[in-house]
Amino acid sequence: MAASGPLKGYKVIELAGIGPNPFCGMMLADMGAEVIRVDRLADSGLGIKVDPKFSLLNRGRRSIAVDLKSPEGVALVLDLVAKADALIEGFRPGVTERLGLGPDACLARNPRLVYGRVTGWGQDGPLAKAAGHDINYISLTGAAYAIGDGQRPPSPPLNLVGDFGGGGMLLALGVVAALLDAQKSGQGQVVDAAMTDGAATLMAAIYGLHGVGYWTDEREGNVLDGGAHFYNAYETKDGKYISIASIESKFYQEFLERTGYEDPEHGAHKDRTQWAPHRDKMAALFKTKTRDEWCEVLEGTDVCFAPILSLSEAPGHPHNVARKTFVEIDGVTQPAPSPRFSRTPGAIQKGPSRDGADTEAVLGDWGWSAEDIAGLRAGRVIP
Repeated sequence: MAASGPLKGYKVIELAGIGPNPFCGMMLADMGAEVIRVDRLADSGLGIKVDPKFSLLNRGRRSIAVDLKSPEGVALVLDLVAKADALIEGFRPGVTERLGLGPDACLARNPRLVYGRVTGWGQDGPLAKAAGHDINYISLTGAAYAIGDGQRPPSPPLNLVGDFGGGGMLLALGVVAALLDAQKSGQGQVVDAAMTDGAATLMAAIYGLHGVGYWTDEREGNVLDGGAHFYNAYETKDGKYISIASIESKFYQEFLERTGYEDPEHGAHKDRTQWAPHRDKMAALFKTKTRDEWCEVLEGTDVCFAPILSLSEAPGHPHNVARKTFVEIDGVTQPAPSPRFSRTPGAIQKGPSRDGADTEAVLGDWGWSAEDIAGLRAGRVIP
């Protein structure tokens, strides 16, 4: 399909990897950029082996396979870089430099290039070259410590905070910001997106509350971490769950009126010492009805309520259906592109490609002749 979205016309080279880097590539492609994923010629062993159509982070872009261990393969990628607006990579510091595809080499070929790189610890610092994963990076920033049951170790919030929010999405923002600057200055630059930095940035509001003394280091001792009875998740009569977020007094008052819960002076709402016993009381209240019965009472009101839906249930909720929050491509249900644009809407350009499936088509579109491609194939630079 023809590209659409606010980034239509931009060309991005993605050095294939896992986690935050392909998430950034997905975001850029969903917004209309032509993102070309450069996969390794041999099986890379990256990630979980599944049918490519389920590799949703790879959606929206074509794949070429290149032997990056050969000088000819590196030269081919540098030729692509010369025609691109940006490159993104997610290797440990120094890896692309050793390949011959580091920032200096790429910017020498294309001074306007935005070179985006995402790592866990950043490009420098004592831990820069150490291995790690999402939970390690968010542990270093205070984010992991703040999440979970107060009587148990902190709970991993999937890999949303480090890999995707603090990593891939931060890189996407950085790349777009640098592209805007390149339009004005004519100069490219390196974007260093570290998941530790990104997770810390996501914690900005919490650090502000901590600084003023409103947020403590005790898990389940604060308004947003499960400490407050009026901002929490509860089990219902049928073993399902609902969420309540009646933080503001007017919303709490509506909660009291609609449920008949007893707190006439809002005493428990204002006094932290009353939160724990009221959590128990509210837990008993919510077990008197099923989740669907509570939806009939509270959904769509200013109580600030929502049922807690499973991954199987969420795509079928009427609000998500009306908003087209999820779409189905090739039989696979997946989140639709976001955010939404009124004039230049984004779109999923295509389903995920098998590694290297588009090599010949991409090179042809980017200016290589049939003879050039045949020579690269004969030299085993491409499949």
